[in-house]
Amino acid sequence: MTTLASLPTRAGSRILSVGAARGEVVVPNEELVGPIDSSDEWIRQRTGIVTRVRAGEGVQAVDLAETASREALERAGLTGSQIDAVIVSTISNTVQTPSMAALLTARLGATPAPAFDISAACAGYAYGVAQADALVRSGMAEHVLVVGVEKLSEIIDPTDRSISFLLGDGAGAVVIGAADEPGISPSVWGSDGSHWETIRMTNSLGSMRDGEPWPTLRQDGQKVFRWAVWEMAKKARETLDAAGVEPADLAAFIPHQANMRIIDEFAKQLQLPDSVVIARDIATTGNTSAASIPLAMHRILEEHPELSGGLALQIGFGAGLVYGAQVVVLP
Repeated sequence: MTTLASLPTRAGSRILSVGAARGEVVVPNEELVGPIDSSDEWIRQRTGIVTRVRAGEGVQAVDLAETASREALERAGLTGSQIDAVIVSTISNTVQTPSMAALLTARLGATPAPAFDISAACAGYAYGVAQADALVRSGMAEHVLVVGVEKLSEIIDPTDRSISFLLGDGAGAVVIGAADEPGISPSVWGSDGSHWETIRMTNSLGSMRDGEPWPTLRQDGQKVFRWAVWEMAKKARETLDAAGVEPADLAAFIPHQANMRIIDEFAKQLQLPDSVVIARDIATTGNTSAASIPLAMHRILEEHPELSGGLALQIGFGAGLVYGAQVVVLP
């Protein structure tokens, strides 16, 4: 019997660099409170958001993805031609096809690298990291570009009190490459589609043919809060166990930037010591879904460069319902 050839596997992978792009328009709470009959104080107390950033009308999500990717490539000392796969996580591509990843690959000069999109909402970046880690360790790729990007301002109903005031636009990108030892822990990820209605679109794209309005996002805030605080805290602890580390071993905690109250409750549930720096990018960026973890990582390293080389727990969770988490060595 003929034996098929196999690729040489690697001991591990790690994040080599991170890049970011935020919407250029700063939107304070005061600009949003009228249509939702609310106040700056109400938004701050419930979410911790002071401002959020959104992209201008002429800026597409792929433009944000390109800017973030170019910074990540430059920081890794690589060109697009050295990227072996491109993974983009987004729920706000402007078309059903082609994928944003394919367009981004052409813009970066990474052709003919395989390219594909992930639709896993706020867990999408963590899903992409899991797949990039597997591609590198299996020997199928030397360098993988993972991008989380959203232009959520295009799918917002400004009169909606459930989620519209939370959302921002941006992109975060990382380059993942081979390492002599694991720099990305085993992933803890999963889904529960039985609760799909908790975070959802108002109607389908096809319904617009029958005169229905443009689909926008909605959520059941109380259900999301309970699920995130109780169930996702359990998954965060599972991730620490899978990585073989304790909370005190962490340099940083970088959760999906969904809500400041959720982040603070997470820290309490995990009993994180004061030495762990907690990402709170949501205060000035807003909730950027798939982009929020890499954007928060980028900011935390800008503000605390001494954390480079330390361990960070990252966890994403959102519509689906879906979740994904890893412990990573910070670039």
